[in-house]
Amino acid sequence: MERPLLGRVSACCSYSTLKAWLPILSWLPRYRLKWLQMDLLAGLTVGLTTVPQALAYAEVAGLPVQYGLYSAFMGGFVYTLLGTSKDVTLGPTAIMSLLCFSVVGGQPHQAVLLSLLCGLIQAVMALLRLGFLLDFISYPVIKGFTCAAAVTIGFGQVKNILGLQGIPHDFVLEVYYTFYRIREARIGDVVLGLLCVAVLLMLLFMKTSLGSDDAPSCSTTLARKLVWTAATMRNVLVVVAASCVAFSWNAFGHPVFTVTGKTSKGLPPFRPPPTSDTTANGTVVTFGEIVEDFGGGLAVIPFMGLLESIAIAKAFASQNDYRIDANQELLAIGVTNIMGSFVSAYPVTGSFGRTAVNSQTGVCTPAGGIVTSVIVLLSLAFLMPAFYYIPKAALAAVIICAVAPMVDYRVVAKMWRIRKLDLVPFVVTFLMSFWEVQYGIVGGVAVSGVLLLYHTARPQIKVFDHGVLVMELGSGLNFPATEYLSHVIHTQALQASPPRSVVLDCHHVSVVDYTVVSELRDLLRQFKLREVQLVFSRLQPSVLEVLLAADLQDFRHTDNVEASLQMETESLLSE
Repeated sequence: MERPLLGRVSACCSYSTLKAWLPILSWLPRYRLKWLQMDLLAGLTVGLTTVPQALAYAEVAGLPVQYGLYSAFMGGFVYTLLGTSKDVTLGPTAIMSLLCFSVVGGQPHQAVLLSLLCGLIQAVMALLRLGFLLDFISYPVIKGFTCAAAVTIGFGQVKNILGLQGIPHDFVLEVYYTFYRIREARIGDVVLGLLCVAVLLMLLFMKTSLGSDDAPSCSTTLARKLVWTAATMRNVLVVVAASCVAFSWNAFGHPVFTVTGKTSKGLPPFRPPPTSDTTANGTVVTFGEIVEDFGGGLAVIPFMGLLESIAIAKAFASQNDYRIDANQELLAIGVTNIMGSFVSAYPVTGSFGRTAVNSQTGVCTPAGGIVTSVIVLLSLAFLMPAFYYIPKAALAAVIICAVAPMVDYRVVAKMWRIRKLDLVPFVVTFLMSFWEVQYGIVGGVAVSGVLLLYHTARPQIKVFDHGVLVMELGSGLNFPATEYLSHVIHTQALQASPPRSVVLDCHHVSVVDYTVVSELRDLLRQFKLREVQLVFSRLQPSVLEVLLAADLQDFRHTDNVEASLQMETESLLSE
């Protein structure tokens, strides 16, 4: 007994098992100098993209801007150890920021606690290998949510472009009061915001016009290299330029722009996340009350974080010809959120935009994330006073240009052409997300689930008349479908005058359960009472084994439909 036990223990502690849990051990021993050069370049490029985006996404989450940077550096360190994709970068994103705001309403302490709880849920899912649950969130639901989120986030920044204060956060009220108070718009913010949007779009168009998303090679002309570099770092260039403009006007005594204002200096302290909160009037909110307030957000945010990150990882793994481990990705995101909560981060996930920049710049390993994290830490340590002068209109322009491509109107036409019924969960998710973001996702998943269950309970049954009725099941046969199958057989065969024999073609049926066997036993009895026959054709070996073990009376089967028809014809002639 001791040897097998020791064998299992040694297998669990083997180097291959350790490499499965720590993917860094797979690529670090063969790390090359050339990889280091590419990782440094990619990490630097992504870092300069991350800083302005993190500041902007903190605004979406309703948090002070420094919380965006607090959330942007832990992912680089953790993912280097635990991640299986060389391209993915973890950090704040537009969708997660919106979800965070919808749950915590801009309360920093609660946002940090939410990160801890989300991380724990994600890590437990990874350890229990529950990644398959993400498969139940259909593509129409994802598209409906991302389109609605893009509209909500984008329009939510219009007030910053206009320089309006005190606009409600509820989407309907936000739309109403933004237009109602448009006459109060500050000219300086409007001009600067529109100018920033125009520059960002121009740089994006210039990068697209180069004809390739990849980083320029050594043979590329200097002009193309400069254009590609400027276009890739367009966010940081626009924010820096806008901050210089705002600083200049303030220095001359003309504060015409709404700026970010005072921010906390230095690195965040490493401490356990708060388990309680205190309201503005001094009321203490306990841990249980906070968790109760989170409600469905505790289910939605971890799932959406996993879904977004794994979808990105799979897309770039396919593009760059390597494989990822979905459950290991769950663990990496979960540990990132757990550790992030100790440095005042809110929930993060994979960023499609920054991952694309990472891939295009030629990153070779996840170590590029360390460079990105160092850039963020240096910004926190030395640049926080300079963030005072970042105009909110510039950050709004960055956000609007980042989320605009998420509004994929073409997907509606594609769903209409391929399967019109898919528009139902899409529309439900899209519309409900304007009420409450998490309700939109839950509603869409519920509608998708109902459609899935309906098709399970109502499988397609083709009926052919060859003198004997042949019924072909178009899909599997599970217990929700037994009543429908029984109804079709009764109406088509048993209630006919005279009753007719049936050949049931079961080549699509791969599994049957107790309910199905019970219903088949009753059908065989009904056929015998009416002196006709029910013959099963093309049964899969596993199904045949179950039906034989059930000892069904008058059970007959053949290997093909033609043999079944011949059997029934001979039976009719003998009668």
